[in-house]
Amino acid sequence: MIVHLVDGTYELFRHFYGLRRFTQGEDPPFGAVAGVLQTVLQMIEQGATHLGVATDHVIESFRNGLWPGYKTSAGVERALLAQFHPLEDALVAMGVAVWPMVELEADDALASAAALAARDRNVEKICIWTPDKDLAQCVVGDRVVQVERRTGVIRGATAVREKFGVDPERIPDYLALVGDTSDGYPGLPGIGKVTAARLVNRHGALEDFPAEAFGANRELALLFKDLATLRTTAPLFRTVDALAWRGPTPAFETLASRFGAPRLWTRARAARPDSTAPAPPPRSRGRQSSKRRPGRPD
Repeated sequence: MIVHLVDGTYELFRHFYGLRRFTQGEDPPFGAVAGVLQTVLQMIEQGATHLGVATDHVIESFRNGLWPGYKTSAGVERALLAQFHPLEDALVAMGVAVWPMVELEADDALASAAALAARDRNVEKICIWTPDKDLAQCVVGDRVVQVERRTGVIRGATAVREKFGVDPERIPDYLALVGDTSDGYPGLPGIGKVTAARLVNRHGALEDFPAEAFGANRELALLFKDLATLRTTAPLFRTVDALAWRGPTPAFETLASRFGAPRLWTRARAARPDSTAPAPPPRSRGRQSSKRRPGRPD
C-alpha cells in the first residue's frame, strides 16, 4: 500500500491565498476549508486508500518556549485562523484521519506518522505532501518521499541531497546553520547555504563539529538544531489500518452544504469503497497534547 500524509496547515494557507486572488480581497468564511476538502477528496478519487492530515490546532508550540523569535499566530489573518478548527471537524466527518497538534506542530505529526507507517512492511511507499524543507529530514531512500503539490516534484534521498547539498538525516544540522525564516530562527551569522553544506559534509552532526567551527555560537547552533529537529514519537495510531479511508460519515452532508460545497458529499459517497452503507467515524486518538513538554529526541 501507499500511505499519503498531508500537511493540512500548508494546504489551508495555500487555498486561502489562492482563493483570495479570485475574490477581489473578499474571504468566504469557509472557502479555504472547502478547497482543502476538494484536494483531499481528489486524492481519494485518484486512488489514495490510506491517508492522514496533520494540522496546527494552535500555531504556537513547545518551540516558542525554546526561542522567543519562533513563529506565532500573531501575523496570521483572522479569516484564515477561523478556518483551522472547522477544517479539522470536516475532515473527521469525511472519514479522514486527522491529527490536530497542540504542543507539537503539524510537521512533527507528519514526521511521527511517517516513522510509524515505515515500520509496516506492507507499506510500499510513504508520500509526505508538503514543500516545507523541515520534512526533508524524514525522507528515506525512495520509500519515504516528499511531494510538492504545486510543482509535482517527488523528492527522494538523492533529490534531497541535490537540492540542499546534504543527506536527509543532516537537514536539522544544515537548517541550524542557515536558519529558517518561515519558522523564525536566523541561523548563524556569516554562514550561507554552500558553506553550511560543506561544513556538514565535512564534520557530520553539529555535535561532532570542532569547537573552532562555531566560535561563541556553539550553544546557539545546537538550540537551532533542536528547533529544526522534528519529533517522531507522537502516538498518532497503532497500525496503518487506522489510515484506511472507508467513506464519509452522515455528518459530512450537512458540513459540505454549510461550507458551500454540497457536491463534496455526492462525490465522497461515490468514491466510498463500499457504497452500501455509511462508514463509521474514524478512530481518533484526540488532539495531540501532553502535560509535559517534549525534550530532545533520542
